[in-house]
Amino acid sequence: MRQDEIWDERAARRYDTPGTGMFAPEVLGPAVDRLAALAEGGRALEFAIGTGRVAVPLAERGVPVTGIELSEAMLAQLRTKADESTIPVVAGDMATATAPGRYTLVYLVFNTISNLLTQREQVACFRNAARHLLPGGRFVVELEVPELRKLTPGQSAVVVGSRPGYIGLDTYDVLRQHLVSHHFRFDDTGTAELFRSPHRYVWPAELDLMGQLAGFDLETRHADWSGSEFGAESPSHVSVYRLPREN
Repeated sequence: MRQDEIWDERAARRYDTPGTGMFAPEVLGPAVDRLAALAEGGRALEFAIGTGRVAVPLAERGVPVTGIELSEAMLAQLRTKADESTIPVVAGDMATATAPGRYTLVYLVFNTISNLLTQREQVACFRNAARHLLPGGRFVVELEVPELRKLTPGQSAVVVGSRPGYIGLDTYDVLRQHLVSHHFRFDDTGTAELFRSPHRYVWPAELDLMGQLAGFDLETRHADWSGSEFGAESPSHVSVYRLPREN
């Protein structure tokens, strides 16, 4: 399935969970704080802006935010919160679409780069970020660390979440570095809904090489938006890549 087919009207309607999950203040607050600081008073561009989970509060902090978004349904949800004059958005793929102007910060959050299903597309995403940045500008990537150590020989699936009414399951194709996230939601009647999204997982070292190919240096890597130390057991990371400043 294409990404715009996955993120359809039903997915867009269910994406926002105000006050909980990704929208919980303890999750969203540190991300907005860090991105506002990294923008250093300049303009920010969000790849795959979605429903504006991060962009809306970032714009409310006074950071001018532009977005790129492939899904019309996700963009329609964003437009219930902010109009085009407040947060302009270019329709298109984050690996190829061009937004007007130059920025001090380009960012993507919550594993978005893994929605690009080939290494070539992911490298193109880095290069697209570089094209949009001013000298010395930063590209920020939030991404999970692949959980392959949980796979025993012959196993291809891992339970990633379980609570009343919900089970999350990731299935792996280790040959192609692909996984599919399966989200099962069910109620007392026995009726279940399934949402699936495919990803290409990326190791931190491979991500750094993509950055080098696009002219970036790794500036910092932390385990979360609050700046916790990244280590061997960290399940995710926030990596900040930076272009050289002009002499």
